Amino acid sequence: MQKESLIKKYNVPAPRYTSYPTVPFWDGDQPEKAEWFKAVKDTFDRTNRDKGISLYFHMPFCESLCTYCGCNKRITKNHSVEERYVAVVLKEWETYLKVLGERPLIQEIHIGGGTPTFFSPENYRWMFGEISKSADYGEGHDFSFEGHPNNTTEAHLEAFRELGFNRVSYGVQDFDLKVQQTINRIQPYKNVKIVTDASRKLGYESVNFDLVYGLPFQTLDVIRHTINKVAELMPDRIAFYSYAHVPWVSPGQRAYTEADLPSDSYKRELYELGKSMLLELGYKDIGMDHFALEHDDLYKAFKEERLHRNFMGYTTNQTELMIGMGCSSISDAKTAFAQNIKKVEDYEKAVNETDWAVYRGHFLSKEDSVIREAILELICHNTLALTPEIKETLDKAAWDQLEVFKKEGIITLEPERVSLTELGLPFIRNVCTVFDARLRRKKISEDKPIFSKSI
Repeated sequence: MQKESLIKKYNVPAPRYTSYPTVPFWDGDQPEKAEWFKAVKDTFDRTNRDKGISLYFHMPFCESLCTYCGCNKRITKNHSVEERYVAVVLKEWETYLKVLGERPLIQEIHIGGGTPTFFSPENYRWMFGEISKSADYGEGHDFSFEGHPNNTTEAHLEAFRELGFNRVSYGVQDFDLKVQQTINRIQPYKNVKIVTDASRKLGYESVNFDLVYGLPFQTLDVIRHTINKVAELMPDRIAFYSYAHVPWVSPGQRAYTEADLPSDSYKRELYELGKSMLLELGYKDIGMDHFALEHDDLYKAFKEERLHRNFMGYTTNQTELMIGMGCSSISDAKTAFAQNIKKVEDYEKAVNETDWAVYRGHFLSKEDSVIREAILELICHNTLALTPEIKETLDKAAWDQLEVFKKEGIITLEPERVSLTELGLPFIRNVCTVFDARLRRKKISEDKPIFSKSI
């Protein structure tokens, strides 16, 4: 079957697998507070001094709405909200410190949003100054934040470097003015160059650009122009994401219609052009949607088969405990997940009154844990050993679909191993769904999709 036919067949809603089970298939509502904290404590006691922990901070505020964005955010120009929000995040951190019972070894920090650089450098000095008093930082740690090229100042970059941050990710998306106007994300190339140059001058070890394909009014010429501008700056990493059109989740996406979006087959052409140009520039294909230069740790981790994936995406750290703080943030305690309340005011109220803000979670069954490791291995290494435990989770329909993938040239299938072919790499999310027992068991309504399309 030709690639275009495969794209038409398999460009269907599918999870991105930053976790398993995926959030829509978590069991139950709010977990018991004591039960969740026990899961956190058990994983911490088992792994803290060996692997350290990861922290994620969700900073939700943005001054303007980027209509393509599906993240949890609050639009405001009122910066008086900063101090109150930071105070609540620190209060949440104090709660987790009491649960942990000793100084944690922090190996990884990521700040997402929203627009993290909405917050002032002074407030970040306060926030991480307090955190550093109560924790140790691991050798070779990775601390990163997401910066908006229009409002990331040199003062931000200096403050984060002083606080131990060594990586920064800039949301570029696209350099075409018409595309930027449509998605309400207007940022001149010069702004991206200024912050990229400043980051390197200050000693950041890795600069990442987020690019998006499939945006309204993107064409092959638009992608070519964007990659050519990227080539002038050569960031160390690139995340080349597929635009997720989910207007039922993000009403801002209703600012344009599906008629303004590239067709499924043309969208894939946009990706293939961008990918080929990146490879010509010397970038290496890392897992799903990611590229890195050979000197970057992400590529080294991929080559050394120590790449990991969690709610922050691909990472070089193998931590088993990730504590998420801030509204809507998700925590991963290896055997359990928990997500905080999404609305800012409700989150702040919950932390101030009850010391925690979790509103839903999931405790993994034995089967969940087996499948989680299987999907993690497949999505990080493009290959999976078919152990007896994994085989037990597959029903006849799953085996039949694997045979179909094999016949179509998407995978190689041996008695004890399945591997993605070069042709099959774009379909990795589809292959992962075969191992997703919860997805197989639950019929998804085509009228009410819960995932973005896979390709």
